Amino acid sequence: MTAVSCDICPRGCSVDRASGQRGVCGASDELVVARAALHFWEEPPISGESGSGTVFFGNCPLRCNYCQNTVIAHGDVGQVVSVADVARMCLDLQEQGALNINFVTPTHYTTQVREATVLARSKGLHLPVVWNTGGYERADVIRGNAGTVDVYLTDFKYADAALGERYSRVSDYPDRALEALDAMVETAGPLEYDEYRGQERLVRGVVVRHLLLPGNLEDSKRVVRLLHERYGSAIRLSLMNQYTPVLATAAAAGDARAAAELARCPELAGRVPDWQYEELLDFADALGVEDYFWQEGGACEESFIPAFTSEGWANGGDGV
Repeated sequence: MTAVSCDICPRGCSVDRASGQRGVCGASDELVVARAALHFWEEPPISGESGSGTVFFGNCPLRCNYCQNTVIAHGDVGQVVSVADVARMCLDLQEQGALNINFVTPTHYTTQVREATVLARSKGLHLPVVWNTGGYERADVIRGNAGTVDVYLTDFKYADAALGERYSRVSDYPDRALEALDAMVETAGPLEYDEYRGQERLVRGVVVRHLLLPGNLEDSKRVVRLLHERYGSAIRLSLMNQYTPVLATAAAAGDARAAAELARCPELAGRVPDWQYEELLDFADALGVEDYFWQEGGACEESFIPAFTSEGWANGGDGV
């Protein structure tokens, strides 16, 4: 067998995943799903009232130390499935009334996810496909999603590369995320909505999320200015106020890794003051950003973390 060096994300680990080697993302060539179920906590035209048909994949190219989904990002939960299983999950979610199929953290499984989408569509899948990503993508890989992905729900985490290194263990986040976002806007096109089962639904385009982190208001303002000046109404911003100090909780429970990260980044122990979030929204308004998503104050008090209970796969069946 010829060794294949993985370069599907900007890290370019060059490991041979086909032989079982694992890169920074933690994935081999085995496709891992942690949950497949209706999800109600996305932006309104993605979740609606019926829910978004989410498929949460195991492992992640980023290593964000404040991640709410650490258990799947680090591959601690999940089950190995086939491409046919993922296609069946998509069809099952469609039958449950999902507004779309929402692939969460699919980057490191790009080839298999594309194959699953093609297979599901050949069997009757008609829902728009959402690519839900941390934003750290290769632009050429994003362009290769043309014809498969309809909507991008992407993060833009930092304007300052030093913050990418500090919080996500990646030194080139802003440059790579910007290149990828250019490709997303290019391939997905303008925002387009329809009405599906009495609900407004986003069927094409790009939504860019930004989470305000403790002590980083000025960087968040830089992110908002950068995205507004570069893309204007070609994207829709989602300014998020749901930061939860998961490191502090884990460290208090005796997690040594979390304690070490908290010692390195002590600012992550606290919450974001309401006034800082309000100031960020005021800043967006003053720039002329229109029609963006925002969250009610205290959103971090509500659980946005689903239970990753190996829900929704083929249970030993043959898939589609």
